[in-house]
Amino acid sequence: MGMMLAQPDIDESVGTRGEESPLRPWQTVVWNDPVNLMSYVAHVFREYFGFERSHAERLMLAVHHDGHAIVAEGAREQMELHAQAMHDYGLWATIRQAPQ
Repeated sequence: MGMMLAQPDIDESVGTRGEESPLRPWQTVVWNDPVNLMSYVAHVFREYFGFERSHAERLMLAVHHDGHAIVAEGAREQMELHAQAMHDYGLWATIRQAPQ
């Protein structure tokens, strides 16, 4: 009996840690790659997101020097659309939930 009671607690605990928090936004992250030129990455950020040149270049330099940059934050569905758009431009992008 004790074993049966313990199992749901373990499952519930694991499920809770893995669940998405509705309070935390999602992020689109663009990662560095060996293919795309820095000027092209900045161009994509300006063209797709409409960023000013200085902001696009700051993000591009973060990708280049830090290996990645958060380019957008918001609802998961929108971040998925942004990541797909980055893929369409040939960039490597993922989404993740913002850290707590």
